[in-house]
Amino acid sequence: MKWLKRSRTLWKTVRRHGLAELAVPLARGGWRRRLLRLVPVPREAAAQPLPVRLRLALEELGPVFVKFGQVLSTRPDLIAPSYAAELAKLQDKVPPFDADLSRRQIERALGRPVSELYAEFETVPVASASVAQVHRARLFSGEEVAVKVLRPDIRPVIEQDLALLRFCAGWAERLFADGKRLRPREVVDEFDKYLHDELDLLREAANCSQLGRNFKDSPMLTVPKVFYDYCAREVLTIEWMDGTPVSDIAALKAQGTDLHKLAEYGVEIFFTQVFRDGFFHADMHPGNILVAPGNRYIALDFGIVGSLTDYDKRYLAINFLAFFNRDYHRVATAHIESGWVPPDTRAEELEAAVRAVCEPVFNKPISQISFGLVLMRLFEVSRRFHVEIQPQLVLLQKTLLNIEGLGRQLDPDLDLWATAKPFLVKWMHAQVGPKALWRNLKNEAPDWAEILPALPRKIAALVDENRQQEMRDAYVRLVKIQQRQSLWLAVIALALVLILLFK
Repeated sequence: MKWLKRSRTLWKTVRRHGLAELAVPLARGGWRRRLLRLVPVPREAAAQPLPVRLRLALEELGPVFVKFGQVLSTRPDLIAPSYAAELAKLQDKVPPFDADLSRRQIERALGRPVSELYAEFETVPVASASVAQVHRARLFSGEEVAVKVLRPDIRPVIEQDLALLRFCAGWAERLFADGKRLRPREVVDEFDKYLHDELDLLREAANCSQLGRNFKDSPMLTVPKVFYDYCAREVLTIEWMDGTPVSDIAALKAQGTDLHKLAEYGVEIFFTQVFRDGFFHADMHPGNILVAPGNRYIALDFGIVGSLTDYDKRYLAINFLAFFNRDYHRVATAHIESGWVPPDTRAEELEAAVRAVCEPVFNKPISQISFGLVLMRLFEVSRRFHVEIQPQLVLLQKTLLNIEGLGRQLDPDLDLWATAKPFLVKWMHAQVGPKALWRNLKNEAPDWAEILPALPRKIAALVDENRQQEMRDAYVRLVKIQQRQSLWLAVIALALVLILLFK
């Protein structure tokens, strides 16, 4: 019944904001007229652009739909840029839940009273979002900590809304002409994964620890320490970090922060995470970043991270270098080699499409060229060439846009290419040069030491197995021939008997 009630709420919201108009261009044949008759657009709604109406409707439907809109805003391969830009404005700041509920949630998860866990615990949260809120506390050992607590009973609400989204996605795929290409059910599944990752605070703790190890003793980035004895799936306790919000430019200037150096550090941190570690913080909006004295970043909120294989990293580096050298043929062949486009794609056609989309970008000064815009242009080309965009690459594009926007906010004259190119060139040389070959040989040496002595025996066994298989195949063929001969002999014998009987 709750699901049915939620469906009615969704239907009323769709009608009030005239969102049927959103579906009309996508609907098949006669469904276009039927949609407008079933769900006419109210006059007051028609006064606003469709992207704005969609954002307002998602905000009205609550936190799960707001987060869905945020995820959708990172999919320029699926939605138009005007919708992506509008949905990026979605905010999921919500009123905090009662402190007593927060205490009970902590005690249920950690199995001890709050008074035994923390020497001090501030009941008023310092931050509140759609799925959790944060309290400041102090351990008996003296460390100041931040305690993140999931909202009580949030899981049933999320499952209910996810079921509704899946229902809508299934019908969208059936009714809309472009439904299969847009893959609405896959988008909901992707959102489901992100949301459930955020609901498991032990996963977030592990992400935090990994990023901390990757940047141990780094002069550019500080990652809080995790106190695992005070963590569970519903509770996360990490080191309290003092710093200035990165968006507070006036305060940073007053403290004597070198904004140019800070902007360069941001770019370097991003490329280090992507190409050195293949593990990157994928939610780097300004609300999750503080700045400490000495031009050092502080990272917060590790619920969403991305990872890349060596294969992904290599082809990303090739694409970036080829783009900024205007080598569009290399971009096209890299896409085909990486499997990002169907293997029968003609490189010349893809090269021409990439050139037509990206040449206008390079009419700007190099310092004004947007890395994020380059990736968005790639996604536009992807629609024509049926590119299967990988989730980790979408997360990468989203994070790159965040980092780029942040860098330009700190230093409008920041030349991202000048900062990133030496890093990419050095990384490529390390991957394909003689040093890389020697490193790979050393890494593989233990496996070769085990394989080589047994190689002759394994080859002999393989040959024997092949011979045995050939003998089995020959025997089967002989049996089949014998069966066919026996069948024909039986037919001939039957015919002779019949002739003799009716002679």
